[in-house]
Amino acid sequence: MLNKLSRIAFLAGLVLLLGLAGGCSKKTEPADLVVMNGKIVTMDVARPQVEALAVRGDKIVEVGTAKKIKKYIGPATETIDLGGKLAVPGLTDAHVHFTGIGQSKLTLDLTKAKSWDDIVALVAEAAKKAKPGELITGRGWHQEKWDKKPEPNVNGLPFHNALSKVSPDNPVLLTHASGHSSLANAKAMALAKITAKTSNPSGGEIIKDAKGNPIGAFLETAQGLLRFGTSRARDARTPEEREAERMKIVELADKECLSKGLTGVHDAGTGWETINLYKKAIDQGKLGVRLNVMLSTGNKQLLEKAAEYRLLGYGGNRLSVRSIKRLIDGALGAHGAWLLEPYEDLPASTGLNTDSIDSLRETAKIAIENGFQLCVHAIGDRANRETLNIFEEAFKAHPDKKDVRWRIEHAQHLSLADIPRFGQLGVIASMQTIHCTSDGPWVLKRLGAKRAEEGAYVWRKLMASGAVVANGTDAPVEDVDPIPNFYASVTRKMKNGDLFYPDQKMTREEALRSYTLNAAYAAFQEDIKGSLTPGKLADITVFSRDIMSCPEEEILGAAVVFTIVGGKVLYKK
Repeated sequence: MLNKLSRIAFLAGLVLLLGLAGGCSKKTEPADLVVMNGKIVTMDVARPQVEALAVRGDKIVEVGTAKKIKKYIGPATETIDLGGKLAVPGLTDAHVHFTGIGQSKLTLDLTKAKSWDDIVALVAEAAKKAKPGELITGRGWHQEKWDKKPEPNVNGLPFHNALSKVSPDNPVLLTHASGHSSLANAKAMALAKITAKTSNPSGGEIIKDAKGNPIGAFLETAQGLLRFGTSRARDARTPEEREAERMKIVELADKECLSKGLTGVHDAGTGWETINLYKKAIDQGKLGVRLNVMLSTGNKQLLEKAAEYRLLGYGGNRLSVRSIKRLIDGALGAHGAWLLEPYEDLPASTGLNTDSIDSLRETAKIAIENGFQLCVHAIGDRANRETLNIFEEAFKAHPDKKDVRWRIEHAQHLSLADIPRFGQLGVIASMQTIHCTSDGPWVLKRLGAKRAEEGAYVWRKLMASGAVVANGTDAPVEDVDPIPNFYASVTRKMKNGDLFYPDQKMTREEALRSYTLNAAYAAFQEDIKGSLTPGKLADITVFSRDIMSCPEEEILGAAVVFTIVGGKVLYKK
């Protein structure tokens, strides 16, 4: 009996030893990338801050202490030593015009012009170098930022005469910083066949002098008249040349976004051809940033093609298309925002309704019945109210449709009565905090103090209502750089040093969330991005200084050191 027990004990011990030996021999599979020795803010409540993380393929496999992550380092592992720098989840700008960013690199930069005279001088130089008949374009002017009013003018907008004089043979088309108005010379207006007899299109205005002659300024949808006419000058090239330029624009936009620390953007309105271009760029390995695209097209085309262009995670999660973009009004700077009461500085106007209510109702019906997210540009308080009404009607008509996450893009100027409705209806406020400090010096001129205090850029009030606020820049309206935007979020400090209703500041954690988890949520992507969590995409932004804890004035000095998308370093300073 004893011998039998001894044999059983011996065999049990042998099994135990073999098991231990097997456990000891098991090694951790090396990671492809390890990021360590820094402050890593994860935006994951389970582990808010860690020292290191490991990446295999395009996903995070582990986060934790440097000691814990060292076991993932193998002979072929790429290791980034942060040296104490800050790493955060890859930033996503929730509202940009992606091709507009690239296009801005190929056109006159008017953002630094301090007067109409400066702009005329820039065009004069461009006209000397241009081929006969070639279209001259520029973007970025803002009449409220000039140091003097042009003379003559209508509501601060210049007459075309000086522009026409320096460029008599080349059409000129200069777009406002907001994109909601344009200035043109005589040649451009002639190509577009615009005369004193040309009437305003629906949702737009041709600015005319006292005699009824166009001065060269066009608001909102009236800009389409110019673009249709100047397209002949723009397209006097071969199809191959046009295709090459379009691809170059995509590559320039991609490079700019990656250099500013962005791993993703929401492209706020584009058409079928551009989506095809994005797919081609991805297939050719020319697109690094992740794109969430909003379709911008008419209701007839949506019904015909929307299902065909619905894409989720194309090209390794580089491209998704599940949203529709419409515009119900214009911009405040151009007096195009649709208001409940007249403008303080233009009592005859309440702004412009660009897409009709009936048309937007139809879009809402198409969107909710076909599983599309609806994103509506609304800046003025009436525009926001009408949009919320349309959303609420659609939700009530389709109570079975849950978690639709419809968005209002900008949500800049709200009535007090409408602020709680964002949270009640589950409407996402896709805002651009930099607009607050950029526009602040002239907002009171447009709205008056009462309306500005109650409802201008009130992201704190919106968050209190339960609304999700996603952040962005509206680039190229503003620089796509997230650092000035983050600074605006947490300070509301204008360039003159004044604070624009500082009670609406975000905390730094809220500001970072608006660029990460909230932006991911606004695109139905919170399960794959927005935090540095094992299993999610390895999208990481590294800054030269800790914007989460440094003194406020040092935030603006932060620079992007690395932009990592899917575990690949796509930008390094």
